[in-house]
Amino acid sequence: MTAGGFDIHGQTFGQLGTRPQNLPPTASTTELIRAASLTAFPETARSFGLKPESLLSEVGIDRRALDDPEMRISAPVFGRLLELAARQSKAEAFGLHMAETRSIVILGPIGLLLREEPTVRHALRSLAKYLFLHNEVLALHLDEVEDQAVVSLEIHLARQMPFRQGVELSIAVLYRILQSLIGPTWQPIVCLSHEPPARRDVHHRVLGLRVDFRCNYNGMIFPARDLDRPLPGASPIFAEHARRYLESMANRTGATLEAKVRELVRAQLSSGRCTVDRLAHQIGCDRRTLHRRLALEQVTFDAILHSVRGELAVRLLQNRRANLASTADMLGFSSTSAFSRWFLDRFGTRPSEWRKQSLHSG
Repeated sequence: MTAGGFDIHGQTFGQLGTRPQNLPPTASTTELIRAASLTAFPETARSFGLKPESLLSEVGIDRRALDDPEMRISAPVFGRLLELAARQSKAEAFGLHMAETRSIVILGPIGLLLREEPTVRHALRSLAKYLFLHNEVLALHLDEVEDQAVVSLEIHLARQMPFRQGVELSIAVLYRILQSLIGPTWQPIVCLSHEPPARRDVHHRVLGLRVDFRCNYNGMIFPARDLDRPLPGASPIFAEHARRYLESMANRTGATLEAKVRELVRAQLSSGRCTVDRLAHQIGCDRRTLHRRLALEQVTFDAILHSVRGELAVRLLQNRRANLASTADMLGFSSTSAFSRWFLDRFGTRPSEWRKQSLHSG
């Protein structure tokens, strides 16, 4: 094994793995991740004297993402958030600080499946298969050469950008997950492709003493025998239930770009900044590209925006306690009159009249 983890017995890693074949076609095009990735961001930012809400606003992430782990946010925008926080805090290992409190729970239903698999090998294979449900830009590879195993992470972004903090956060989370499965004394060699920091104390505290930099991949090397360690308390029945649920999620998630744009519109309407330019930026393309890709699915951004607004408007107006001003605000309109004009044009009646008829018929 050479220094820096570049190769094992003359074989270079990164050439051995294959990208998981089950990724949906849209997985690498929308570049979305679960908002659960923001876990511990506010606390970490405040610990360095930063204002997390201001940072979120500066890069364009809706503050509600902090309260909804299933909300989807843009991976490139998340990367910019971490780099901005690291720069303003002068903390080279900002991503590692965020990772210190992470556990397998961060993966949601994927984590439930991993804990019920019979061995570490089975758990890693399931993680590689379903990781796109948590993070669309990450791909996990498992390679074995003789008596060594290598787990590596690749980040697939349409545009090159600084992502050091995102890489270290992802590697640290993977490290903590594997350590929770294998045991607290497990210590792999951690390989990072970027330059070393000025100080390595945080890296050693979070990732152990065996951390190498300037490697040709980001990942970990450890004895292959660890892959066959049984996981205590694993339940084949629970594993099967979790697998079926993830399969149903996979079938829904990769369907269309339209579905993902709908999700982003629904999450960001009330911000008042739900524009085609902003959503295109979050998805990782420009306005023209987004229009072109939606046209291939025979839909337009305006049609999606009006459709989602219509669905939410009907739902909100059925709530007796919601007044028209708050409803207009929730739908991203600048005023009640603007909302009323839009509603009249779309439904042929004013929202107050529609509500009276709806409540009367109900």
